[in-house]
Amino acid sequence: MTSSPALAPGGPAVSGTAPTQAELLDFVRRTAADRALVASLPLDPQGRTWVRLEGSGGSEAWLIGWPPGTGTGWHDHAESVGAFLTASGELKENALAARLPADGWRTLELSEGVDRTRRLTTGQGRAFGRHHVHEVLNESRTAHAVSVHAYYPPLPQIRRYSRTGQVLRLESVERPQDWQ
Repeated sequence: MTSSPALAPGGPAVSGTAPTQAELLDFVRRTAADRALVASLPLDPQGRTWVRLEGSGGSEAWLIGWPPGTGTGWHDHAESVGAFLTASGELKENALAARLPADGWRTLELSEGVDRTRRLTTGQGRAFGRHHVHEVLNESRTAHAVSVHAYYPPLPQIRRYSRTGQVLRLESVERPQDWQ
């Protein structure tokens, strides 16, 4: 991945209360509509690029560029709720419709029927709750995609997983200092 310097804030902060999932989705929608902001993201043909934005209501927000064929791998955002929206191109989200234990496990066997897939084209997004396990992919062979993400509270950690069939394995835990 390649990082870029922070860009201007994507919208006004909400004062006093934590933003809801709906408010985070509204924030990413408004931010993605800023075509000049989206176009200003440097795109790298080899790896994802990103810039940190000032999120609404104290949330953490990111503008992310996805070269063809890139993805996140399976992960969650721990105790944070969030939202993301495709600002240009198309992204695919594979997610688990199951709540995982927060701690104390390394390997889980998933039940049948927990897999969910969404294709998110330009202007489409979604909000999600705590412990949402997913992977996001740009499956295009030729086109970059750009997305806007927001999380509240700001990400305390990201847990990364590997998956073989119905077996999910916790591989690592990243903290903010790992991706600054």
